[in-house]
Amino acid sequence: MENKVALVTGAAGGIGEAVVRVLAERGAIVAALDRDELRLNDVVDRMKAEGLTVRAFAVDVTSSNEVEAVVAQVEEDLGPLDYLVNAAGVLRLSEATVLTDADWALTFAVNTTGVFFVSRAVVNRMVTRCRGAVVTVASNAAGTARVEMSAYAASKAAATMFTKCLGLEVARYGIRCNLVAPGSTDTPMLAAMFQPGGPGPAASIRGNADAYRVGIPLGRLAAPRNVADAVVFLLSDQAAHITMHDLTVDGGAALGV
Repeated sequence: MENKVALVTGAAGGIGEAVVRVLAERGAIVAALDRDELRLNDVVDRMKAEGLTVRAFAVDVTSSNEVEAVVAQVEEDLGPLDYLVNAAGVLRLSEATVLTDADWALTFAVNTTGVFFVSRAVVNRMVTRCRGAVVTVASNAAGTARVEMSAYAASKAAATMFTKCLGLEVARYGIRCNLVAPGSTDTPMLAAMFQPGGPGPAASIRGNADAYRVGIPLGRLAAPRNVADAVVFLLSDQAAHITMHDLTVDGGAALGV
């Protein structure tokens, strides 16, 4: 991956930050994108101090105009994009019958429409060069029903099928499009799900019969690096004949389904 140019959304923390780091450690030139400019700059400054080649670009992935402008700027500043990772995401917990209009709209705007905007902007450039690889970070919830996660699960299911259809359409240009579907991962998004004073991560590991969650057979949360390693594998030449694939990284929580 030496001197390959990569764009990663959701780069200010969690899985996105881990993906940026793994790519940069392998020699890639990484454009790190996020809406949270302060956190993004902090992440990028720390990586630069370690000698990694990373640049920060602030963007709201729910804005088509902003996305088109930032992708053009990335290619002007860093060179033609070889890799795209869609890692930006939001989670709003609520039972479906009381889910607000605003939470539903935001969830789809980031998790689904954002994937569409960024993928369209990047892949339209990749097809002119007949090369490139895309990975969308989805979720095991895209294929497994979860209590209070209807908006999140639906948005990730939509992003999953969009990415597979995109992969089918651009395969003739040599562009591969795959997915990584994490389960419970030790990130700020997961931490926000736990009530103060509650059981915390142990609840995810042990499972909850009342919520129809079986727990994690491997007995631990994923580290962001575990997910990032799967993402980078699918981008790499080791996965040169893999496209439209959905790789689940959840410690067995979805029981392999």
